[in-house]
Amino acid sequence: LLFSASLLPSAMVADINITNRFGDLVQIKKQLISVISLLALFEDAQDLDALGLAKSYFDLKEYDRAAYFLRGCCSQKAYFLYMYSRYLSGEKKKDDETVDSLGPLEKGQVRNEALRELRVELSKKHSAGELDGFALYLYGVVLRKLDLLKEAVDVFVEATHALPLHWGAWLELCNLVTNIEMLKSLSLPDCWIRDFFMAHMYTELQMIKEALQKYQSLIEAGFSKSTYIMSQIAVAYHNIRDIDQALALFNELREQDPFRVENMDTFSNLLYVRSMKPELSYLAHNLVEIDKYRVETCCVIGNYYSLRSQHEKAALYFQRALKLNPRCLGAWTLMGHEYMEMKNTSAAIQAYRHAIEVNKRDYRAWYGLGQTYEILKMPFYCLYYYRKAHQLRPNDSRMLVALGESYEKLSQHVEAKKCYWRAYSVGDVERMALLKLAKLHEQLNESDDAAQCYIIYIQDIFSCGEQLEHAEVSTALRYLGQYYFKNKLYDEASLCAQRCCDYNDAREEGKALLRQISQVRDQTESSTTDLFGPLSSNNTPIRRVSPLDLSSFTP
Repeated sequence: LLFSASLLPSAMVADINITNRFGDLVQIKKQLISVISLLALFEDAQDLDALGLAKSYFDLKEYDRAAYFLRGCCSQKAYFLYMYSRYLSGEKKKDDETVDSLGPLEKGQVRNEALRELRVELSKKHSAGELDGFALYLYGVVLRKLDLLKEAVDVFVEATHALPLHWGAWLELCNLVTNIEMLKSLSLPDCWIRDFFMAHMYTELQMIKEALQKYQSLIEAGFSKSTYIMSQIAVAYHNIRDIDQALALFNELREQDPFRVENMDTFSNLLYVRSMKPELSYLAHNLVEIDKYRVETCCVIGNYYSLRSQHEKAALYFQRALKLNPRCLGAWTLMGHEYMEMKNTSAAIQAYRHAIEVNKRDYRAWYGLGQTYEILKMPFYCLYYYRKAHQLRPNDSRMLVALGESYEKLSQHVEAKKCYWRAYSVGDVERMALLKLAKLHEQLNESDDAAQCYIIYIQDIFSCGEQLEHAEVSTALRYLGQYYFKNKLYDEASLCAQRCCDYNDAREEGKALLRQISQVRDQTESSTTDLFGPLSSNNTPIRRVSPLDLSSFTP
């Protein structure tokens, strides 16, 4: 850096000259830093009046007035507020143009007209190295808004180096990281807040085990009383569908911080899944008393009306949430669900697409789009969107079952079988994968494989002690009874027929099968020694199971 001697106090010039004669470069550096600090303070003092006035207008959301009184200011604080006011003015005008004429679903199609001008000006400053941490953050936001994502990532990384404790830059960077490989390639500053970012990213990328380990290490490092960490751990358990643990953590969180509003929309999702209507009603009333004009409050009320099957009111409150924050991911996704319930597929598609624009990692939006196109009987589109959801949640059986159904509709039976078996292997939460696989084998006349799937299905049900709907269990028993009878295994066929008599929809078939068995029982007997070995060698994996035991099952 070069400075004119006329700008420096005479005593300081003399000191620099003296130290320069002795060649003390370290001392020169210290003197220059002090000079820079003095000049920065001098600039701040010059802009202090204008900065205070502009800050008042900024707090009143009069962004154009704030920018007007900051033009020509030299300090970095004033420059950031000047550029940020221009950016927010453009955002406000964009929202005003869209909210009345096109409605909330069309939000995002109108651009902020100030973005291109801001990019040109900030780019010149960035090339000259004159942007501080806050201005770099704003530059990254502008680039992201213009869909220049690669450049935005580089700028946000630079912003985290310039100002590591600015959490906003970390969160913006989080929204742009799409996979673990990209995360590892980033050159991030070595700061304690980096651990918070990594834990947050692990949660977003569905790496829940790593996220929980990172949060545990932060707790041990001295953040044991952090309600933020507790809420993030609850969100992590919510993402892996450990509903009991997540509910327990959210209840503990509300005891420690009863006026907290953040993450309460996620808490309401859990209450909705468990159909806990009184608890959800209490939460909604409590949040209205705290702050009725918060995004989370609107989402909680929307979930409450959705649980009461008042889908029009639910959609209305999700729209209110989006007026408060157009980038609210949960509101877009939940509104898509409500439009699905109202059979408004076009509006549902628009809502899900906006959710993906906000965050491409939202598997619920991809899955919702697949369901929407499934209603429209467009299996090729379903396949594309279900694949996207599966890539984000590779071990979620619901995605695999939906993917298998799409393959089945497209007559790609080999891929469908693999999806159904994979869904069963990773833990079928809905207990539907083996049934669908068995029915697919049944349609393809692969009776041995169908019987094997039904056997595994019934044994799993008995081992879990679950009571499923009659149609599911009776379907398996009915098929196995006929299968055993055709293979002259009359003892097993008789047992299945007797169990069929316990169900209304299979009672007559069970009685008919018992009559047939009684007619031929005296004529032939058959061994069941090798019944439960592998029955086929086609594409479906087969495991050896123990003989079928129905005695412990009570319908």
